[in-house]
Amino acid sequence: MTQTLARVEAAVRAAGLTPRGAFHPGPGDGVPAAAPGRPAATLVLVGNAGPAMWAAFAAACDPDRDLLDDWSRRVVGGLARDLGAAACFPFDAPPLPFQRWARRAEPCHPSPLGIFIHARYGLWHGYRGALLFADRLDLPPQDPAPSPCDTCDGRPCLSACPVAAFTGAGYDTAACAGHLAADAGRDCMAGGCRARHACPVGQEYAYAPAQQRFHMAAFRRAMGRG
Repeated sequence: MTQTLARVEAAVRAAGLTPRGAFHPGPGDGVPAAAPGRPAATLVLVGNAGPAMWAAFAAACDPDRDLLDDWSRRVVGGLARDLGAAACFPFDAPPLPFQRWARRAEPCHPSPLGIFIHARYGLWHGYRGALLFADRLDLPPQDPAPSPCDTCDGRPCLSACPVAAFTGAGYDTAACAGHLAADAGRDCMAGGCRARHACPVGQEYAYAPAQQRFHMAAFRRAMGRG
């Protein structure tokens, strides 16, 4: 059966994930082969937007013990097998240019916080993998939506952090991690990043509280702060 983007997107949503755009790769895009001797003719990004992924992950795993990357590898890998594609992941080594692919696939732009902002989802999104098809799927025209940061009044994200970790020129990860490890950072650990919350775009896609705590704890562990 000839694969279509609509079938792929429906399967992604049924797995608790969100289709994050697609494009036809070129030689300079750094996309792995879809099969031995067959370059990828279509790349479909798979990720999350809002709380749907968390609900699927928490239903299948113990968030206090299991890794989101392991769950993502199982789910996206299963989608690839079912859909006749190959899968790759942003946590593969060596790293793959997922951010460059994101800008090819959908209206994402760098934000003052250093993470990508989406015209619809705001800062409440991420990428969990990509499906690589050897066939060239029909794709809709690319959405040219500009960055919402270009017309944001006052950029409240830059003044919301209690330790001024975001300056527009960079992200002071050490200051952020140190704050989260201290008693003063308990509110941020429990409620999520204040700078992200301050962005007015995509508020309806804000993560569930448990998901925000999960990501904050993972960041603190990655920074060696317990």
